Amino acid sequence: MAIAPDRKAEIIAEHAREAGDTGSPEVQVALLTEDIRNLTEHLKVHRKDFASRRGLLTMVGRRSKLLRYLRGKSPERYASLIQKLGLRR
Repeated sequence: MAIAPDRKAEIIAEHAREAGDTGSPEVQVALLTEDIRNLTEHLKVHRKDFASRRGLLTMVGRRSKLLRYLRGKSPERYASLIQKLGLRR
């Protein structure tokens, strides 16, 4: 359930702070959010896939840590990212 390469490039281009930026918290959170949404849809169909559920929880935890870091580092960037991705906080 990896993100398609063209979709991944689109997400990176949309959230990158500068050209070639793939490591900023904004890009990482956006990619994790896409993965989480895809995996959530998978788990709606395959309810007993506990290995994928564990992977989902790991991704949610990683995204949460990145958001916590970004909130402490730059609240403005945090607020705009949350609004852009449609996350509730």
